Amino acid sequence: MLIKYNSKIKNSMKLSRLLLVLGLATTGLFSACSKDDDATVVIAPSDGSELTLDGGGGTGSPKTVYVDMSTDSATAVSRTSWSLGFYSGNDYRVILNGFTSMSAVATAKTDITAVNTDDAAGVSLAIGQGQGTLSMIDNVYGELSGTVIAEVSATDATNYVYLVKPETASASDPATWYKVKITRSGTTGYTLQYALLGATTVKTVTITKNSSYNFVFFSFDSGATVNVEPKKAEWDFAWSYAAYYTATIPYFFSDFVVINQQGGVAAAKVDSTTVGYANFKKADTASLTFSSKRDAIGSSWRSTGTGIYKQYYYVVRDPVGNYYKLKFVSMGINDGGERGYPVVEYALIKE
Repeated sequence: MLIKYNSKIKNSMKLSRLLLVLGLATTGLFSACSKDDDATVVIAPSDGSELTLDGGGGTGSPKTVYVDMSTDSATAVSRTSWSLGFYSGNDYRVILNGFTSMSAVATAKTDITAVNTDDAAGVSLAIGQGQGTLSMIDNVYGELSGTVIAEVSATDATNYVYLVKPETASASDPATWYKVKITRSGTTGYTLQYALLGATTVKTVTITKNSSYNFVFFSFDSGATVNVEPKKAEWDFAWSYAAYYTATIPYFFSDFVVINQQGGVAAAKVDSTTVGYANFKKADTASLTFSSKRDAIGSSWRSTGTGIYKQYYYVVRDPVGNYYKLKFVSMGINDGGERGYPVVEYALIKE
């Protein structure tokens, strides 16, 4: 995890939070001798800050950065570190890595051992640059009802095998694709069967749901689960290179922002000509229309030709109900910043 603090951070805010923590710790020391005094220490949410996100640089930055405004934290992970995400909620849903050019299509078979390179005949998994269809990627709004991989049925025989092309695979060489079948593992998780399309040995892995997270992530490369998103209550939005759409075809966007949709985050766009960033108050949230869709911020904060739209900022409701106003300071296009290292500023909205 790397957080770069800009010179504009309010030192007084940091000092007040530090004094709060020290005060609570001191109180704990003097009361430790009393077993009757069991108190839960609650740390107040951050009043706000300015962060430089370490996306790794460039237009197709190699990292996804998850931001938690209440703790002034930013967690950067490799975009390609995972392949599939297994939903930890009540439903049985599996997502593709939408921060890469991964694509997939269902076969007509339910026996993974019966699927080979012959099943790729006439199939194209190329997407982007005018190729592919939106049916080959997950719903761009983050709706789990629109995943390429259908809801995993409790009846094993009705779960189909999928052809999956990772970002690093060749669109023209099916031997580099994977065949994947997913079934339920009791009431606690999933059974994943996978192999390279031309392989004869199928690997089997059990994925157990974890209610602290939105998803449990798995990597074909490592053959194991991997840490990606922070806990579902500990992040608000993520900045990355991501699959999206233009017109009716898949398209890839740099500097794309998604909110923690499954964690209950929502966001609204505000025109500063209506109410300025500095003047926005808690009462002003009543007039906003919040969206809980994954792309509630998306690419609407910038242009790859002209840079940040300075006229707009956002109000974000985090997983525990705090409201933050968020604006983008620089992205490296006509603003003196560096591409792949965007700067964001945010502040807790109080009564």
